[in-house]
Parts: sequence; structure tokens; C-alpha cells
Amino acid sequence: MNQFCLTPGIQDKSVSIRFLAEQAFSRTTGASLTCGNRVSLLKDAAENYPAWLDTLRTARKTIHFESYVIHEDDIGWQFAEVLANKAREGVKVRILYDWMGSLGKTSRRFWRKLKEAGAEVRCFNPPRLDSPLNWVSRDHRKMIGVDGKVAFVTGLCVGRMWVGYPDRNIPPWRDTGIEVHGPAVADIEESFRNIWAVTGDPLPADEIFERDAIPAAGDAALRVIPTIPNTAGLYRLDQLIAAIAHRSLWMTDAYFVAASSYVQALRAAVKGGVDVRLLVPGSTDIPILRELSRSGYRPLLEGGVRVFEWNGPMIHAKTAVADGRWARVGSTNLNISSWFGNYELDVAVEDETFALEMEEMYLEDLNHATEVVLSKRHRVNLAASRPRRPLRGRKIGGGSVSRAGASAVRLTNVVGAAITNHRILGPAEARITGIGGLLLLLFALTSLLLPRAVTIPVALLSGWLGLSLLIRTYRLFKKKKKEEDGPDSK
Repeated sequence: MNQFCLTPGIQDKSVSIRFLAEQAFSRTTGASLTCGNRVSLLKDAAENYPAWLDTLRTARKTIHFESYVIHEDDIGWQFAEVLANKAREGVKVRILYDWMGSLGKTSRRFWRKLKEAGAEVRCFNPPRLDSPLNWVSRDHRKMIGVDGKVAFVTGLCVGRMWVGYPDRNIPPWRDTGIEVHGPAVADIEESFRNIWAVTGDPLPADEIFERDAIPAAGDAALRVIPTIPNTAGLYRLDQLIAAIAHRSLWMTDAYFVAASSYVQALRAAVKGGVDVRLLVPGSTDIPILRELSRSGYRPLLEGGVRVFEWNGPMIHAKTAVADGRWARVGSTNLNISSWFGNYELDVAVEDETFALEMEEMYLEDLNHATEVVLSKRHRVNLAASRPRRPLRGRKIGGGSVSRAGASAVRLTNVVGAAITNHRILGPAEARITGIGGLLLLLFALTSLLLPRAVTIPVALLSGWLGLSLLIRTYRLFKKKKKEEDGPDSK
């Protein structure tokens, strides 16, 4: 285990408590604490994009650029031009984007221009005949690494919506990122190296950055958490933070559809005297998601969690700050799809100065939000009226597609609860049960009136799944035979 960071003169009892906390965090996330870093908080595209572009222009050896969505608009082309220029200069530019994230948002021409300039571009999880369900797992990370010296971890993708549409009076999306200098840059680069190897040939051995080779740049201690599907490291950490927070836990989330166990953890924290707050979008790029998300407010509000809705067009940040000592910034949303299904990247910062900045930013955000309350009849209402901004100029699906999976989970959970009667449903969930009932009724009527419309797609899907399993079986047997024959076999 890495030696954890201590303040000089700290008492033995505090050392023991700190050691236990470090042990719990490390084992929970699988990520050790890295000391000696400098972390800068970057708010919105107004601070993130210029910092990214300025740093990219300084690159001399390597650029690693990973983004769930890169829009082919004026902002996307601005970044493409800088990346292409650096590739022509001889910098090794590697770009990783998610197939589903950029579907319909970026053309082959966009990627071809980058490749022609010398950049290496890879697509994560494109459709494959031998894996029909691979689309479930997405690369939802957003990071930039330059020369092993500086790295960015963020909630922002690349696109005009993060800048806004001044000509149409549409403000930019609200989002948060960080800039990191110091040994933790090696951890962020390692996260890219690992997922790059998933998509093809790994990075050369001489391009692996080691912590010990990067000098200290500050006093901040960081924990880089690169979540991969089915590991749930950040989910366990979120649960742990909710359990040990003693003063405050303030969260911002773009697509909140939390698991029941996490909701119970937040309610238990409130019961223990913790000030728990949740800031979520009031308007979203998927209108139905707002209703699905609001259906989960009631148990939070009844448990004493304060919920606020952002007044602007969209808040896309995924952050948390606890007790003025611990903070998290990254790509993971508080929903099952992000926690369990995607490749995500977050940084947990254990530094009081940075946490104070996060708290101040959070309080400023609340000045632009409206609190959600329960009425006397336990209905979810806004504490005060507020103007609703139109979603003009925005395409559906501009943000994180993981919200679609989260919405499906919420719908499935509520409908399942209604059918099995394993928990009491609230009035806020009536719309979801109605949607579920209508969908099931539509499926039943389609089966009766147009049976082929049901049986043919089911047969095709079953055939595809069966064929993919046989292909995978053949490859496994081939691999086994090769291992048995030894390395000299051909």
C-alpha cells in the first residue's frame, strides 16, 4: 500500500484513524492514494476548453485524448485542428471515442481528417457480429493527458452545447473538470493505457509514465478511480463516503437514478446529523428523464435529503464534496449504468483547500437552483416558481447515453415493485407505472394482432445471440489448443 499523506505533528490517534480510512478507501476502490499533486478546479467550458487547448498546443511527445462524445460542430473542429497540427509536428496523438456516444454526432470524414494528419484514432465498442450485446458497456470517460506532465479529468465532452448559443439566448451547459500536475498524472495516464489496450495494440513500453519519474507539484493527495464494468469501485466508495461523513455531503449529478441501497445510505446519513444535498437538472436533453428522475425524489425528501433543481438549460457535472475535506470530480453519474456498466474515470481529492473551493462553487450553484419540497400531501413540488428555459437548438442525446440505461433501470424497478408488491410505491411513481402498463398492454395487443411482428424479431435476436456464442466458443477452443501446443506452434 502507498504511504498516505500526513500533516506534520499529527497525533498518534489521528494517524490510526487516517490509516484505517486510507485502507478502507484503497480496498473499496482498488486505487491507492498519490501525494504531491497540484489540482486546479475548472468550471464550465469557459475555463476548461481554453486550458485544454493551451495545454494541447504545448505538447512535444504525446497527447492522449479520450472523450465519450466529440461533436462535429465548430467546437469539435476547433479541437480537431489543434490535434491534427500536433500530429503533423510529430507528436504521437491518440484519440479514443465511444461509438454510441458519437453516433449521429460525428461523421467518418471528421475522423478521416485526423487520421490523414497522422493521429491514431480508435472507436470503443463498435457493433460486432460475435457480440450483439456489447453496446451495453460504454467508454464514458473524459480525460486528456499531455507528455505525462499534465492531465485533465472532467465531466465535459466536446461540443457547442457546453459553450452555449448566444445568438439564440441559450446559456452554456454547467459542468466541472480539474487540471492535475504531479505524480497522479501517471495514474490518469495508466487508465488511458489500460483502455487503449482493450481496443487494440497496447502502448509501447517506453511510453509508460511512472509516478516516481514525475516530480511533486503541490500538497494535494489524489485517488484516481478508473471504473470498469461490473467492478463498482466508485459505487462502493460513494456508499462509504455516505457512511463516514459527519458534517456535510453535497452532490451534483446530471442523470440521477440512484439504487435503493444508495438512497438508504443517504437517508441514514441525514439521520446521523449530516447535511445531505443533491443538485440535479431542472431541464434535461431527454425530457422523459426528468419525470423518471423526479420519481426518485420522494424517498430522499422524506428522509431529509435536500434536493435542488438547476434553473439553467442543463447541469452536466458529476461531483461531490464531503465535510470540507474530501471531493470527487469525474464522469460517473449516480445511476446503475454508470456505477456498474460503463468505463468511467473519477478523481477523489483529499485536500481541504480544494474541498473548500468545491463547497464555495456548490453554494454559488444553489443560487441558480430551486429547492424541491414535499407538500402536506407528500407530493413533490418546487419551493418557488422559476422560469423554464426552452431546449431550442439542442439535439436529443447530446449528453451521456448512459442516462438511457438508467431510465430503463428506473422503469424496470418501479414496474417490478408494482407487480411483485415488494415495496410501497409513492404517488410520484404513478407516471412510471402508467408508462410500464401501457408498454406491456401495447406488447400484448401487438402479439395478438400482429404475431409475426413479435416472433420474427425474437427469432432473429435469438439466432444472432446463438451464432455469437458459437463463434466465441470456436475462438476459445482455438485459444485453448494453441496454449496446449505451446509457444512454438503455428
